[in-house]
Amino acid sequence: MPVRTPLTDGAPPMDLSTETVGPADRVPAWKRALSRTYVDLDLVVREDPRSWKGSLRADRLGSLQVATEESDPVKVLRTPEGTAADGRAYMFARVQLEGSALLSQDGRAAQLHPGVLAFYDASRPFTLVLPEPHRARVLMVPRAMLRLDEAEMRRVTARAVGDTADRPSELILPLLSGLVGEIGSASPQVRERLARTVTGLLSTLAEGLVDTDGRPAAEAGPVTVLDRIKASVESRLGEPELSPRMLADEHHISLRYLHKLFHAQGTTVSGWVRQRRLEACRAELARPGAADLTISAMAARWGFISPAHFSRAFRQAYGVSPTQWRASAGTRQRRTADRDRSVREPAG
Repeated sequence: MPVRTPLTDGAPPMDLSTETVGPADRVPAWKRALSRTYVDLDLVVREDPRSWKGSLRADRLGSLQVATEESDPVKVLRTPEGTAADGRAYMFARVQLEGSALLSQDGRAAQLHPGVLAFYDASRPFTLVLPEPHRARVLMVPRAMLRLDEAEMRRVTARAVGDTADRPSELILPLLSGLVGEIGSASPQVRERLARTVTGLLSTLAEGLVDTDGRPAAEAGPVTVLDRIKASVESRLGEPELSPRMLADEHHISLRYLHKLFHAQGTTVSGWVRQRRLEACRAELARPGAADLTISAMAARWGFISPAHFSRAFRQAYGVSPTQWRASAGTRQRRTADRDRSVREPAG
């Protein structure tokens, strides 16, 4: 089975309505659109496929892809054969806008209704049952951008986010929805910043699921001042002028209390912001679509004013220079591609 080419930076947006194709080709056209936009997927349509309807629009914005889909009832499957044939390493975050969905992965099932989000991982099989006409927004990012290890990745999938009002999602989900809604009408420069902010918020949501894994929602605690501050930082990592004073003023607390909050976490305000910027840079350096971006330009995107300072901080944190990290990531990607080809094209 050939691997479909995903949307890439600068590619024309995917824009499909099945009403523009012949009745006999509606479901096959939808399958092709989904597989190009996301990953290799299979469909099961119980209705008359000639009258079945669906529409999909997707844009690639750097490391983030934003898609809006709506369709009649359908079952979508990521099969073991699909993961072997198409090894794209992406994490999806699905926000249900209308209708309902049942997402199953990693031995769990999440019931989604409007306003609820759930993650699912393209590297493993999943099933998405859409029993009624629906509309959803699907965000897709490289798995590395979420800053989770493999075990943590498996703990965040197929878990409903937004069903309770006592977790950081109470703050982050409305902010995430608003930012995504602004992307389409923003200028190219602002779109890029919004895309980075959205990716950071998705990472915060995923980390929150890991932190509360296995605990009842009531034990997770209410949204704290520190939760709000960290969410604000995630949305402003690209602003070099971001400072502890600005954060304290924004959240109506004293500078001393702000430092006390981070000290209780075993870090400092500036140290935590620098760590998050370095993590974002490391993930971006490993992204194939960023191969042509200079190190200094990439550092500036994440709030580092001085390329030399960024390089020193990166080496101190990870033991290699940014250039060396990018080169090693490219080698890993080529090895993965070679391994995938050997699986798809066995000898003899």
